[in-house]
Amino acid sequence: MGPSIELQKLLYDTLRANTAIMAVVGGVYDRVPTSPYGTKNAYISFGPSDVVDDTADCVTSGIHSFQLDVWSKAVGQVEAKTIVDLIYRALHEQELVLTDNALAEIRVDFRRVFTDSDGLTTHGVASVTATIEEPEE
Repeated sequence: MGPSIELQKLLYDTLRANTAIMAVVGGVYDRVPTSPYGTKNAYISFGPSDVVDDTADCVTSGIHSFQLDVWSKAVGQVEAKTIVDLIYRALHEQELVLTDNALAEIRVDFRRVFTDSDGLTTHGVASVTATIEEPEE
C-alpha cells in the first residue's frame, strides 16, 4: 500500500478508535455523507493532503501532510476547540505503526478554529505532518 494511503487509513483508524473523540463527533469521513452529524453536533473530514520528497542516502522517504477538518454546529467555538485538542492528543508524537511503510515521526503542527463563512458553523483545522520511510524495492 502506498504511504499516503496507508497514513490516511492510520489516521482514520486512530481517530475512530478514540472513545473521547467518537463521544463528540458523528463520524470521520473521507467523503462526507448527506447527514454527517448523525445525532451529534460535529464531525471530522479529511481535507487537502500533500507529499514532499525527502529521499536521502538510499532511503526513500517523504513528508506527508494531511489537513483534518472539524465541523461543529454547536453554539460558540468550545466544541470545535475541544475536538481539535483531542486530535492533537491522539496523534501528536504518538508511537503509531504502519504495516507496509515505516512511520518515523508524526506531529500535529498547526491547530486553528474559526467561524465558517455561513456564520453559524465553527470550523477547526488540525494539520498533521508525518515522515514516512518506504521499504527498499
